[in-house]
Amino acid sequence: MGAAGRPFAFAAFTWEVRANDRSYHSRVRKKSAFCLSKRKYSGNAIRTAKYNLLTFLPLNLYEQFHRMANVYFVFVILLQTFPEISTLPWYTLLFPLSCLLVIRGLRDLIDDIGRHRSDRNINSRPCEILAGRRFRWQKWRDIRVGDIVRLRKDSVVPADLLLLCSSEPSSLCYVETADIDGETNLKFRQALLVTHQELGSEESMAAFDGRVTCEEPNSRLHSFTGTLRWRGRAHALDSERILLRGCRVRNTALCHGLVLYAGFDSKIMRNCGKIKRKKTKLDHLMDRLVIVVGLLVRGLLLGWTFQEKHGYLAALYKHTSPAQQAFLNFWGFTILLSVIIPMSMYITLEFIYLVNSCFINWDLGMYYGAKDIPAEARSTSLSDQLGQVEYIFSDKTGTLTQNIMSFKKCCVNGTIYGNPGLGRVCRGSDEPGVGSFPHPEFSLIKMGAWGSYTSHGVGEADQLVYQAASPDEEALVLAARSLGYVFLGRTQDSITIRELGRTRTYEVLAMLDFNSDRKRMSVLVRDPQGTIRLYTKGADTVILERLRRRGPKETLTERALDRFAEETLRTLCVASRELSQAEFRAWSRRHREAAGLLQDRAQELDRLYEEMEQNLQLLGATAIEDKLQEGVPETIQLLKLGNIKVWVLTGDKQGQWRHPQTPQHVSASPLTRTREEKGHWQWAGTGPAAPFALQ
Repeated sequence: MGAAGRPFAFAAFTWEVRANDRSYHSRVRKKSAFCLSKRKYSGNAIRTAKYNLLTFLPLNLYEQFHRMANVYFVFVILLQTFPEISTLPWYTLLFPLSCLLVIRGLRDLIDDIGRHRSDRNINSRPCEILAGRRFRWQKWRDIRVGDIVRLRKDSVVPADLLLLCSSEPSSLCYVETADIDGETNLKFRQALLVTHQELGSEESMAAFDGRVTCEEPNSRLHSFTGTLRWRGRAHALDSERILLRGCRVRNTALCHGLVLYAGFDSKIMRNCGKIKRKKTKLDHLMDRLVIVVGLLVRGLLLGWTFQEKHGYLAALYKHTSPAQQAFLNFWGFTILLSVIIPMSMYITLEFIYLVNSCFINWDLGMYYGAKDIPAEARSTSLSDQLGQVEYIFSDKTGTLTQNIMSFKKCCVNGTIYGNPGLGRVCRGSDEPGVGSFPHPEFSLIKMGAWGSYTSHGVGEADQLVYQAASPDEEALVLAARSLGYVFLGRTQDSITIRELGRTRTYEVLAMLDFNSDRKRMSVLVRDPQGTIRLYTKGADTVILERLRRRGPKETLTERALDRFAEETLRTLCVASRELSQAEFRAWSRRHREAAGLLQDRAQELDRLYEEMEQNLQLLGATAIEDKLQEGVPETIQLLKLGNIKVWVLTGDKQGQWRHPQTPQHVSASPLTRTREEKGHWQWAGTGPAAPFALQ
């Protein structure tokens, strides 16, 4: 039963996982092709290689004869088997064609051996699996759906797991998803309160008999819907409880998880797809040229074959009819003109591909000494594509920037706080003022994302090291600490803060999560006096449109946001609202019902979040700096000199840049601010422009 007492709809949620029950998962089967059946729950071993000992020769030949040139050469060899029109013994042409096929086959074999080696290394990685009443070291390929595995710090998650508990307070677990989505920011996952409290020992995990009903395996990395049934109660599950295969555990000593999807059923493997035969632009062009040249030759031969001036050829074909003579003339000339498509050229190209891949591996200019990483050509047949790149599409944060955030400024009630030397306090005017901090004993210092600082004004005895889901969140918490508001700790239902020397604990009532559509996140808390408040932070475009009113202070804050954007700072708006007890109780009841749904849970929660995040009061805005990596402007300039167009997708506020010697304007994001500092570009306004940069 759900939270509202109604039964769950399980129509689309037929994936059932029983903890510590391998026999069940091995028995369940599903229909396959030709009325056959196979196991529904796959093992954790993976295979990404294309060939094996039995399939290499037929599959590789099948792929090679998708090239029109190979088909053409085989056709010419077949024509050479007719003595009347043969110019050379057919086997003399078969030898170079065989060399061509062997060279290509060896290159494909080398590539596939690398895949086999990678598969073997991955499947043989060690992990701890609960067997009986204790954890034993086994290999990834031994994992089965329903197993409980133990992960340690810096371990790679071997399958899609339901997080059961961890060594961190409130069973938090920090993971890095760089191998999945390229993000180096740490993300936190949290176990259910019931499993956190009850599964504290190996004996309790061995006795765990919970059942998870969830969606069938799919490729949606950022969504999950399911329910854990245990001890007569149902607990809603979402993506915040799941550790995906390929993530790496960070800043967490130990964590335990229940395997939900293994092997090719895991989300990352569902996104991989099948290994496809790759052809470069040059290959496609050569195929088209072979067809065009072949058709042109046939057209010429049709004109030549029936001309009387070639009648002397009839002496070669005695005792044949005119039709037979025309037939033999046509194909005889085909053999003579077959050298228009030279086989030696293709053999030369194969050697060039192979040597180019070796040169890439040996290139010291592409060696990254800081991490001892050389260049690696993972395919020997795609090197010519490097010279045909026309566009580079890139995101900004963490790719072009250092992803190290420093809190620089903020705007509160229309007044900018940061460096008092930049301006003057200007309350009530058309522009936001610049003032000193309300507590002069605290100074706004430059803070890096991974540093740990102690403000002597706060009176902390020990240094606090924060573990944040993202560098910008940590920068905000560090900035607050330097001003006397110190985040001390958090459990699943409380947050403890020291505010100017006084410790206060807030009860966490609900978390309204961030996603790319909402562009904001919120928290509902009850303060020590019993007041319930909602705090929201997010992009200015979504926060400002949800305000209760728009007065002079809100207008000044908008102007401050534009100023921050011109200085290439990342901006966030912060707002809040107060709730009555009756309003919260009614909303909380509907929230519990929506959280227990299996069908349309995300849509119902988004609707409730939207309803709650209305009539907000703007508190202010923050500005954080994320510097570019070394050499980014110079690299972009070199790419432009190579006639490569660079497009950068960014969520920053938009504007235009212009070159001082030309009237041309370039739509760009503040990414190119560093070029203004070098004297190449100047800011030319804050109006809207395209959200891409550096065409």
